[in-house]
Amino acid sequence: MNRTKNLVLVSLFAALIAVGAFIRIPVPVVPFTLQFLFTTLAGTLLGARLGALSVLSYLALGLFGLPIFAGGGGPAYILQPTFGYLIGFAVGAFVTGALTSLSPDRSVKRLFVANLAGLLMVYAFGLLYCWCIYTVYIGTGIGLWVLFLHGFLLTFPSDLALCAVAAILGKRLIPLVTKGATAR
Repeated sequence: MNRTKNLVLVSLFAALIAVGAFIRIPVPVVPFTLQFLFTTLAGTLLGARLGALSVLSYLALGLFGLPIFAGGGGPAYILQPTFGYLIGFAVGAFVTGALTSLSPDRSVKRLFVANLAGLLMVYAFGLLYCWCIYTVYIGTGIGLWVLFLHGFLLTFPSDLALCAVAAILGKRLIPLVTKGATAR
């Protein structure tokens, strides 16, 4: 892809991720947003490097003070227990993009597996960061069952569905995004 197209796509996905933070689907206990869908699509459609760059651009804008995170913005947001999930979005987009690029086979099944691997990265970073903030910074600690329940179990089914949606959308959109490109 040429530089201008890359810049436009990275910016577009950073904007979509920001919008996704405010598209909330009401479910009990844990809010459900579409951020994960857009971070996964960034990795699927843009590849590892550009997908992660789009998420990092989103993070930079939020940390500079734009209120584009689900709970606001600014540098103090780093101390939020859920900030690890945002870091995980960047890692997840990279992993999804890398796995998508490994094979010319872009079947829905293969894309779903790549998306699932990215999702596991999001949860790994999110859960570890949340535990560290509660244990080290806040000093109250958090029980492993409570962390697992609220940080994984309650949200995993909906995120698994988003992996499927991203795989289906990715299958249809990859040819459009890569049209005229020589490399991903």
